[in-house]
Amino acid sequence: MSSTGALLLLIVAIIVIAALGGYAYKLRQEVKRREAFRLDEERRAHQNSLENLDFVVSALVQEQVDITEGSWRCKVLLEIVDPSLAERPDFQAFAEVYNRTRHLKTHSARKQLTPRERMQEDKERLAVEDEMRPAVLEAAQKVINWRSEGSAGLH
Repeated sequence: MSSTGALLLLIVAIIVIAALGGYAYKLRQEVKRREAFRLDEERRAHQNSLENLDFVVSALVQEQVDITEGSWRCKVLLEIVDPSLAERPDFQAFAEVYNRTRHLKTHSARKQLTPRERMQEDKERLAVEDEMRPAVLEAAQKVINWRSEGSAGLH
């Protein structure tokens, strides 16, 4: 191979390597951009969950929402914020109400029940609510206290 051919191959190789390096840099920048976007989305979802939790526990304490519905919502929101929160002793009343009422029908499935079945489910739900009301309201107040401490009081 002549020196001209070798020089030409060297120049082509340098161009290919530079092009691949530029492409790799561009891909890396895209990965960084997407990661920053994902982190921002997670931060906003976390913040929205905390704000929704504030509304639900406030409504629970003021008894503007049923114990069952409020407990279900609190349990889910606590799990979104941090899965271990729903397991904490201070907040377990939400999970207990959920576990004791999750078999009850809701929405369209409830509409398909006979009036007698619906009444039976309502009696069961109300019995759980009556029994769990003090514990749920106490747990809601503990969430309010935890949030007023900057959500760091239990971590």
